[in-house]
Amino acid sequence: MILSRVIECYLKPRKSRSAARLESLLWRRAAAFAAIFLFQGALALAGIAYGQTAQQPPAQTDATQVPAQPGSAQAPAPEAPAPAASGTAASASLAQEMQQAQQQTLAPQKPFNVPMPHSWNPIARYRPSTAPELNLSNSPRLDNLIRNGKIYLSLHDAIALAIENNLDLASFRYNFAIAQTDILRTKAGSPANGVNVAVVQSTQGGFSSPGGGGGGSSGGSAAAGAGGIVQSTLGEGTAVPSFDPFLTFQGYVDHTVTQEANQSQVGVPVFKVNTIEVLSQYSQSFPLGTNVTVNYQGLREATNSPYFSINPELFGKFQVIISQPVLYGFGLSTNERYIRIAKRNAQITDVAFKEQVIATVTQVENIYWALVNAYEDEQINERSLGFANQTLIDDQKQLELHAIAAMQIMTDQAAVATAEGNLTQARAALRLNELQMKNALTKVDDPAIDDMPVIPLDLHGEPDSTADKSMDDLIAEAEKERPEVTQYQLEAQVQKQALKDINSELLPQLNLYGFYTGAGTAGPKNPICDPQAVDCSTGLPTGFSGMFEDTFNYSSPEYQVGVSLAINLRNRQAKADQFRAVLNYRQSQISEVQQKKNILFDVRNSKYALEQAQAQVQATQKARDLAQKTLDITKQEQTLGAKSSVDTLNAEIALATAETAFDTAETNYELKKVDIDRATGTTLERLGVAIDDAKSGVVAHAP
Repeated sequence: MILSRVIECYLKPRKSRSAARLESLLWRRAAAFAAIFLFQGALALAGIAYGQTAQQPPAQTDATQVPAQPGSAQAPAPEAPAPAASGTAASASLAQEMQQAQQQTLAPQKPFNVPMPHSWNPIARYRPSTAPELNLSNSPRLDNLIRNGKIYLSLHDAIALAIENNLDLASFRYNFAIAQTDILRTKAGSPANGVNVAVVQSTQGGFSSPGGGGGGSSGGSAAAGAGGIVQSTLGEGTAVPSFDPFLTFQGYVDHTVTQEANQSQVGVPVFKVNTIEVLSQYSQSFPLGTNVTVNYQGLREATNSPYFSINPELFGKFQVIISQPVLYGFGLSTNERYIRIAKRNAQITDVAFKEQVIATVTQVENIYWALVNAYEDEQINERSLGFANQTLIDDQKQLELHAIAAMQIMTDQAAVATAEGNLTQARAALRLNELQMKNALTKVDDPAIDDMPVIPLDLHGEPDSTADKSMDDLIAEAEKERPEVTQYQLEAQVQKQALKDINSELLPQLNLYGFYTGAGTAGPKNPICDPQAVDCSTGLPTGFSGMFEDTFNYSSPEYQVGVSLAINLRNRQAKADQFRAVLNYRQSQISEVQQKKNILFDVRNSKYALEQAQAQVQATQKARDLAQKTLDITKQEQTLGAKSSVDTLNAEIALATAETAFDTAETNYELKKVDIDRATGTTLERLGVAIDDAKSGVVAHAP
């Protein structure tokens, strides 16, 4: 009896303690389930509210902008990846600081200038000319962007550096001087060699813009054809004479001894003659086809013959010849065609340089946004690796407390290895983009900056300037602003003028000519003159002065006026060239129409691609925001014990993937904005690039 009471007293408190434990456990589980239910309800309400917000039409003022990231205003957990837009304000202030420092320390740079050689020294035209040596030093602007071993680069800085240092632009600038040499050459009557104005994009990175101008026009130029060499009829026509005056001089001294078989002619058995003769000629042609030639001959001849009344004999002859074509080769139209072609080439070169600047600036913009994408991708992968490492550390502590299974550690280690591999690839891509950016912005490789990281300061571009423009407005703007349009118009004018120039080649060669000749003879009386054989008396002047006077005093003139006519009875070559010129002109008309079609297609394609890229940004941003919310809720559920660290890690990986997709979509959107500006020809106007700065190679007006 006593034993049963003791056992009952011992078991009663045991039962009460077990019941209390069970009751406490049930209450904790009930609270956990209630918290999970409340969070799920909150997630559902947040999704409904977000969907209603997304369905609302955006305001017109923000229609052209990429929507701001909603997560930037929230304070994320320390181990969660920070939103990409959190450093925008810091980047903006840093960019302003760099710009102010640049304005204070920017050193002057010598502008590009290759003038045509000119000198009043008459001997200088017979000496070779040389151009200034290449300036292969990078502009000082680059040094002013370096801070603490890093290059802090904004988009406008990149464009300014490209204008000053890019080798594609540096090479194209010489085309201006080349075009001037063609003008100088054609003023002498020679055909133009042409200027190669094709857009050059030898810089690595970016992409090449479609289209592009061809080479400048030249007279009778040859191009490689499918069947061999194809001669162009552009510039063909009658032969153009040289407009440069020519002065020819010849003088000689001659001594001749001749044995005479019949002395009755000279009166001596051995006839000796000493001759001094001077011949000179001045010749020049003029654009009308007129040619003027002036000849002068001076002669002194001494002999041992007694049959000459004067010895030595002095003789002078002056002659002026003027010829004028009437049909073939007559007129300014045909004889100045090379000059017109060279001047058109200079205009085409000026227009093509704008196209080259647009192509280079577009390429640099593409490289810059690719750098921004690689930079942000590295940041995302660094945050992912940090989160994976922190998860592994936390789970290792839980494993020591035997709260989780060892298999979860292996899962965490696999996630860390994957994150490390992704970060390695992201860093390699970033190094490549940094290398491409440095290559595009420098003239020569600088070992001092080879290993410097490049920090982009502009992570987002300007709003889309074409959002409020219709397709017709964009096409009209492209037809007005695209340099290719002006270039084709100038080339069409050259082709059309060539049709008129070549018509002169069909005509017969009818020339009018006239010449005047005056002569004078003088000399002293022959001391050995035989009066029995000849009359030794003479009334001629005895010296050079008398000879010159008789040459020009119309005492013994000769003048003649005449006409010459040459007719090609079949004229097949000229007829074939003329008809081929017409065919070439028809082909150029087709090319002009095709070029307009290409511009229309280019603008439409760029506009559609831009709209698609903008929609992709909005879609990926929504996915990124939902992934961020999912991560936040999963972390809170993990804190309450409803989720494991594996679930949180998977949510973070999903967020990193969504952020990468969003950054890629943003980069693609920036690239499409760059492309629509190129397609409409407004790249330089949008960025504030002065074409005069691009020509000089010194940016005096900041873009």
